[in-house]
Amino acid sequence: MKYFKYILLSLVITSLIQILLWTRAGDKIVTSPQIGEKLESLSYTPYRGFEKAPKSDREIAEDMKTIEHIARKVRTYAIDDAKRVLENVKDTKLKVDVGLWLSGDKGANESEIETLFELTKYYSPKIASIIVGNEVLLRADLTPEELMEYIDRVSKRTRIPVTTAEVQHVWLTNKELARHVDFINVHILPYWEKIPIERTLAFAKEKYDSIAAMYPKKPITIGEFGWPSSGYNNEKAEATLTNQIAAITGFLEMANAEKWSYNIVEAFDQPWKGVHEGSVGPYWGLFDINKQPKFHFIKQTIINPLWRYQMAGSVFFGLLLTYFGLRNQRVNFAHAITYAFAAQAMGFGIAMAATYPFIYYMNFGMWVMWTMGIFLMIPLVIITLAKINELFKCTLGIAPKRLAPLNLKSDHIPFVSIHVPAYKEQPHVLIDTLNSLAQMKYTNYEVLVVINNTPEEFYWKPIEEHCQKLGEKFVFLNITCKGFKAGALNEALKFTHEKAEILAVIDADYVVDENWLIDLVPLFDDPKVALVQAPQDHRDGQESLIKQAMNAEYAGFFDIGMVERNEENAIVAHGTMLMARLSAMHEVGDWTTYTIVEDSELGLRLFEAGYTAHYTNRRYGWGLLPDTVEAFRTQRHRWAYGAIQILKRHWRHFMPSSKTLTPYQKYHFVAGWFFWLSDAFGALTAFLNIFWVPFIIFVGVTIPTLPLTLPILVAFLVNILHAFILYHTRVKMSVRETMLSAIASMSLQLVIFKAVYDGFVKDGLPFKRTEKGGNTKKVNKSPIQHEMILATLLTISFFALYFTNYTRITEIYVFAFTLLIQSIPYYSAIILRIIELQSFKPQK
Repeated sequence: MKYFKYILLSLVITSLIQILLWTRAGDKIVTSPQIGEKLESLSYTPYRGFEKAPKSDREIAEDMKTIEHIARKVRTYAIDDAKRVLENVKDTKLKVDVGLWLSGDKGANESEIETLFELTKYYSPKIASIIVGNEVLLRADLTPEELMEYIDRVSKRTRIPVTTAEVQHVWLTNKELARHVDFINVHILPYWEKIPIERTLAFAKEKYDSIAAMYPKKPITIGEFGWPSSGYNNEKAEATLTNQIAAITGFLEMANAEKWSYNIVEAFDQPWKGVHEGSVGPYWGLFDINKQPKFHFIKQTIINPLWRYQMAGSVFFGLLLTYFGLRNQRVNFAHAITYAFAAQAMGFGIAMAATYPFIYYMNFGMWVMWTMGIFLMIPLVIITLAKINELFKCTLGIAPKRLAPLNLKSDHIPFVSIHVPAYKEQPHVLIDTLNSLAQMKYTNYEVLVVINNTPEEFYWKPIEEHCQKLGEKFVFLNITCKGFKAGALNEALKFTHEKAEILAVIDADYVVDENWLIDLVPLFDDPKVALVQAPQDHRDGQESLIKQAMNAEYAGFFDIGMVERNEENAIVAHGTMLMARLSAMHEVGDWTTYTIVEDSELGLRLFEAGYTAHYTNRRYGWGLLPDTVEAFRTQRHRWAYGAIQILKRHWRHFMPSSKTLTPYQKYHFVAGWFFWLSDAFGALTAFLNIFWVPFIIFVGVTIPTLPLTLPILVAFLVNILHAFILYHTRVKMSVRETMLSAIASMSLQLVIFKAVYDGFVKDGLPFKRTEKGGNTKKVNKSPIQHEMILATLLTISFFALYFTNYTRITEIYVFAFTLLIQSIPYYSAIILRIIELQSFKPQK
């Protein structure tokens, strides 16, 4: 309850602000001018759906009655369409401009004409004009001479006015064509000419006036004028409902004033046109596919009728993300309110992505993309908010109070058994470790040197001799066992001194501070304390640029994540610089061998048993960094794979009904696993986005931008802010060191993806040691082939989208930029490899 007041207050404030913003912009209304009479004509095609399925006679008849309310004529484009319209228009006062579809197929053209002649016998009173061909010369399907022959042939057989439909420049460059028609039928479509909405009316008048100047005595009809209500922009021509209203109503006012004859494209939205006309193809109608008008000529139009649902969804998801993100944490008002604003913004994004199918017509490909995008968006939002939460917590939240050492004094000096497992460790490295242990100020301890599964005398003989020199505190063990490191540590328990109360574990390459045990052992005076952890650090971090990058990457977790986890008794146990109460270990079953991260798993079991842990970010030990990038990657694969192993075994403890862990502990462990999953999702979205690129370029598939791009871009921005702010404030690193850390961290994305995949589908992968201390004599492998392939594919995809985006579609640019962002982790791997090759000095 102490912190809930801040959470509640932030929930109320941010929700009210979001509601206020929605209500101020939600009922965005456009008032159309009152035209005062019916429109002259609307284009119509009797098809529906993406598959261009023919409408039934009943549907066509209903469409005609709908059109009759606002127009006097309909225009068709092919004779079969005209036939079906003429058969179903009898109960209305509508007239029909009958279109013939002409092409390079002479047989099909003959069929069009002969069917027309048949129709004129029965429906002449309903036929207003005949349009012989639609943009035939623009498409170069026929020569001007061939088209004029068809026009003349139709004119001779009927007294109905005859024309053909072409764009302006065709009429201006084919003067002879005008002599063969009864009136000029010109298409003026500013959207396709890339004209911005503010110039649309001037553009239309320009085009009309140029035709009128050339043919002053010829009647002129604007055969097509319109504007799409949705879809991609065409350079500066933007497809929106507001622009459609402005274009159509402005044009109608001008047409009435100028006494122009015209036809509006079109009556109803036609989803099937998306195949040929791209994302805007389905959205030229004055009515949607449900026969609902998109706007009104005699009253106000609400631009976004879904805004109340979107507002409710935004606020609901914002509340949900805020509550579940903060409820198990120690917060102050500044932390709570800033996080709540971020959560409300994420809620807005989720709501907008969720309502996408209610705004746009969705074909199968779009449904697949949208579903995948939503599926990947959810964990990405959770992971991004976790990073945002940590950022605000560390910069604005409650300062850490629980960091050890706590300057405790104790008269009790428990016996500590220090275990040093070593597998094929360089003797000089392990000897340095043992010498540092011998110099500690703490007196009541033993050191068990656990050489395991190492038959080569080169590795163990010098260690055995050195232990004898160091005295009776140092016990040399050379054992063969199963279960990798955990198995060796379990065997070592059999040789542990009977007086031992505390078990300490360090890696074989660690040199420890003389005060390590003196400062931290007093924490165990509290019988609830079962675990005390000091951070990992390294003494060779300045040897080369590659090691500087690795060292910087490691430091972030221990100075940021572990500090915050410690405040809520939820640290991750690490297998070096670790101390544990021996009795508590025995109680929970000692080391387990089912996982290759036995240290973290032990820490979790101790928490489940109700014990407490302490952490210090003061350095008490310094080890060696991995020799190579390959060793660095192998180590990270082991950690991530082991984390998934633990998740699979312990997931029941994180269910709401489980009482073995506190809510704080559940939050931190789940968030930690989500951080592993974030890299896996990053790689997965990169694969999927590459897959869609050919469909976007060659098929013209529309992209559901929100779920497929914006979460990725936001996550990238948050990661950048998280790294640079917290590495500066908490880790005290320079910009250069932060850059190196970011490169090292991002370079591991594909490795972690593989580890997560392996963790869910493979059991019992072997433990692979991290090569350190000169065990690797040369760098002769290229561990980043797959990263190079992905970086190349993402870069090619970016340039392909960028340079084929001839109409400068904003969504395409956003998608292309997203691909470029997604390539950064793979270029980071390449950069890290280059740094390694320049830094590596072969051992002689």
